[in-house]
Amino acid sequence: MPPLPGQRQPPVQVTVTGAAGQIGYALVFRIASGQLLGLHQPVVLRLLEVEPAMDALEGVAMELDDCAYPLLAGVVTTSQVEMAFEGTSWALLVGSVPRRAGMERSDLLRVNGTIFGPQGRAISAHAARDVRVLVVGNPCNTNCLIARAHAPDVPADRWFAMTRLDHNRAQSLLASRAGVAVDQVTNLAIWGNHSSTQFPDVAHARIGGQPAPVVVGDDAWIRGELLATVQERGAAIIAARGASSAGSAANAVIDSVGSIHTPTPPGDWVSLAVPSDGQYGVPEGLQYGFPVRSDGANYSVVEGIDHDTYAQQRLRITTDELEAERAAVADLLP
Repeated sequence: MPPLPGQRQPPVQVTVTGAAGQIGYALVFRIASGQLLGLHQPVVLRLLEVEPAMDALEGVAMELDDCAYPLLAGVVTTSQVEMAFEGTSWALLVGSVPRRAGMERSDLLRVNGTIFGPQGRAISAHAARDVRVLVVGNPCNTNCLIARAHAPDVPADRWFAMTRLDHNRAQSLLASRAGVAVDQVTNLAIWGNHSSTQFPDVAHARIGGQPAPVVVGDDAWIRGELLATVQERGAAIIAARGASSAGSAANAVIDSVGSIHTPTPPGDWVSLAVPSDGQYGVPEGLQYGFPVRSDGANYSVVEGIDHDTYAQQRLRITTDELEAERAAVADLLP
């Protein structure tokens, strides 16, 4: 509810890690302008970077000052994890170690485990009691699992990993194929891992209220080109621009947070990776992409979706990968 004339809501502390990186840079101005939490909610940005990037981070803070955002109540820049999460209500974990040439995925998981474990402990010790955490830095599902494991005092339902970028990609592809606006595509879901095993579920999607497979009329395209494009889009963007997705990733952060604190439109759902409670046979504890709905305060995984043999195979592949990732970092979990 907007404040009464003359009143001002107290600011919400929002942490962004890796804030001088490409995604962080694309994100912080949108948060400060009110796009994350609304046009009536002041924020304090708590920006975390590694020590060698602090000069660049100070430049970002200068630019934020120069924008004179009415909703920006303050900016804290730091390389200290504890300070970054002090009193925060939204922790956006963007920064991570990127995969380098010759690096196995298991190596990447272990390197990032040394980052996300301490961040989880700091969130548990220093964040506000209402803290919610969105992990963006890849491999985001298992990075989120690691951070969550090190924050036992923070309820599991406060932890999210980002599959919304994949959702948005699939939504755009379907809209383009059908020749409609993107808001005509609903009930789309990204299942499993944010990786090349993810499963964009088009079978239950709708376009203009009609079943998407009927509107598209080309199952070979849905199971072939669309699937491959969504799964490999990140690599294609790196090949095209020489860097990973930044603007679209920042946009997906805004969408993800909005889908949590804003009620889901009736009959629709959105894509988020949340801790599994065993739904759809997914092992408990995995940070898994599901279709979810929110009432503006709490979310729930959408139940009762039937999967055909093809979908079950796709779910098995991405589930197996997430189980393997959890096994690879088992010694990093408390």
